[in-house]
Amino acid sequence: MPNVAAIDAVLKDAVASGLAPGVTAAAANADGVIHEAAFGRRGLAGDAAMTKDTVFRIASMTKAITGAAAMQMVEQGKLSLDQPAGEILPFLANPGVLDGFDAAGEPKLRPAKGVVTLRKLLTHTSGFVYDTWNGEMNKYAAKTGHPAARTGKIEALQAPLGFDPGERWEYGIGIDIAGRMVEVAAGKNLETYFQDHIFRPLGMTDTGFVLQPRWKNRMAQVHTRGADGGLTPIDTPPPVENPEFYPGGGGLFSTSHDYLTFLRALMNGGELNGSRILKPETVALMGQNHMGALNVQKMVTYNPRMSNDCELFPGMDKKWGLSFLINTNDVPGGRSAGSLAWAGINNTYYWLDPVKRVAGVLMTQVLPFADPTVLGVLDRFEHAVYAA
Repeated sequence: MPNVAAIDAVLKDAVASGLAPGVTAAAANADGVIHEAAFGRRGLAGDAAMTKDTVFRIASMTKAITGAAAMQMVEQGKLSLDQPAGEILPFLANPGVLDGFDAAGEPKLRPAKGVVTLRKLLTHTSGFVYDTWNGEMNKYAAKTGHPAARTGKIEALQAPLGFDPGERWEYGIGIDIAGRMVEVAAGKNLETYFQDHIFRPLGMTDTGFVLQPRWKNRMAQVHTRGADGGLTPIDTPPPVENPEFYPGGGGLFSTSHDYLTFLRALMNGGELNGSRILKPETVALMGQNHMGALNVQKMVTYNPRMSNDCELFPGMDKKWGLSFLINTNDVPGGRSAGSLAWAGINNTYYWLDPVKRVAGVLMTQVLPFADPTVLGVLDRFEHAVYAA
């Protein structure tokens, strides 16, 4: 049996040290679940204990699930990685690139050079950006009132590009748009599609875009960290009811157990407990570098309330697969080169190591993103999992 005492020690210390009010974590290897744990409280505003079935806002951890759905569509021939995305979503046929602002402060657009494709959308090389990490788009959104993807308005996806498709990597709304492509190709909204083709087959009963009444007393509270390091509970608006589209780049609720179930299916070549969601060769394809010589760049914040600057594995070349960050070097005592990972803005994290066949999930609800203290807990948790 794995020695999980060291794993629990890391998590207990994080709570005792005040790094987070509470935390849940889960890890698995090729043989099954290694450990699941919960410590602390769901929030500082109440006394409810954090439990293994606590429900979290997993934000951009949604992206990997959207990637899996998009690849199901590719397997069925309903989408193709390199077809012009404008064939599915006409507004992508002739996108404009934000080319600064004129003397009056009005945005200037020019026609994009190159074609938006599903591959570029899934790898954040399509030209679409987030205003949180792009100063020009931040200014554009402030000037025009352009809605964010979380509003569920189709207009949100019709943003100008920040650069020409294929020119570079920059984190953005591309996977929200890929999710909309899935909705159109499948003829159903993303909530229904995910439930039918991923969540129910895998037994992920506590994952979805729509808040369920049974989660009411199991929700974790979101907190913001002040300059003094202290945490303050904040109110988080509920998801939009009956949105025009479900944002595949973020918006799911889930538990550490459910998300680990999804990772275990990928680690097992797309199948778990007799339910197959993807072919083994598709899962392998998703984990490859799909950005060529380009590299993942540091994310510099323009909204420090929501995110710190973020550079995971500084000094290491990072690539992007079909919805995942890929580290190109081994992490001593931790994940192998070629592992897949990403995160959610409320400081939720996961990794999947296809070489050593180890996966882990760490859930908190703390803003801003890339919180140094939570990243430290993640690092210690990862090392404890491998040591176990």
